[in-house]
Amino acid sequence: MTSASSHAPIRLVDRNPAISGAEIASELVPPPQFEHASFESYRPDPDFPSQQAALERLNQFAGAWRAAQRPGGFFSRKRPARIELPGVYLDGGFGVGKTHLLAALWHVAHGPKYFGTFIEYTALVGALGYQPAIELLRGAKLICIDEFELDDPGDTMLMTRFLGELMASGTRVAATSNTPPNALGEGRFAAADFLREIHALSSNFETLRIDGLDYRRRDTEGHAIALATDDEVARTAQALAARDHRVSLDTFDELIAHLATVHPSKYVKLVQGLDTIALQGVHELTDQNAALRLVAFIDRAYDAEVPVITSGLALDRVFGGDMMSGGYRKKYLRAISRMIALTSGELPPHD
Repeated sequence: MTSASSHAPIRLVDRNPAISGAEIASELVPPPQFEHASFESYRPDPDFPSQQAALERLNQFAGAWRAAQRPGGFFSRKRPARIELPGVYLDGGFGVGKTHLLAALWHVAHGPKYFGTFIEYTALVGALGYQPAIELLRGAKLICIDEFELDDPGDTMLMTRFLGELMASGTRVAATSNTPPNALGEGRFAAADFLREIHALSSNFETLRIDGLDYRRRDTEGHAIALATDDEVARTAQALAARDHRVSLDTFDELIAHLATVHPSKYVKLVQGLDTIALQGVHELTDQNAALRLVAFIDRAYDAEVPVITSGLALDRVFGGDMMSGGYRKKYLRAISRMIALTSGELPPHD
């Protein structure tokens, strides 16, 4: 991997990362925003009792792991809380703390354990192959899936089969839905969709509904910020590099073309070690495959908290044609929210 040097930006297109199955698995941990998430630090809104109820139920779900952590003695013989089902699904709108609770559960669980988005798990299977991916995660005590995607029947069927094999071997699974921040109420609760799409596993999941308002009260009408010219982006990137910031500088077309040559499981290494990403000449995309690759790239930049500076079309306007009315609308809406955060200098925690 090309290393950043002071006084000169690097180019993302010069990065051709390799990644092993073990490295992919090592990245399946909560993002930095939730490194210290706990049940104790979750603050239920008293106006929505379902938040406190979900917190208490997840504490019960984690009861067996907590019991195993207690020191020996007479009272350690007490039976742990009974877990009725091996799976739990957190169903709620944006900003009610689903990802916080998911990460808190992950932190309590014994290893081996894994935490990732739906896209990261499908990328794992795509990179390694189905059976090697199963063998890699077999034996996990807990698998957490944030933003379970319901818009691609093929991926949903793949993950249903994948989770079915792992749950049959004793793995517990916790998941949230992919309700987007900008949907303005559409698909606010997805439990029925989730259970229908994973019908083969639905009897293994308990649904915990979490009502509430977005605690950030974010302005979903905002837009990504773009600089006036390509030259301004280049000058800004060079100035940052001169101050020993690790910054990349590429044209938008170069990045889009390069993403097509790198497996999405490796995007995490494209952004690794960067302080800023600079892109010149952003324009509308009309190819859906290119758009979906950009979504996956933006997810990795967002998880790594790497801000983006751009010129040309505002980054949140790149999804052209019928994309915003098609089957991947929710993915694009989530990406738009993250693009706004990445270009505005405001990187809030996940849901």
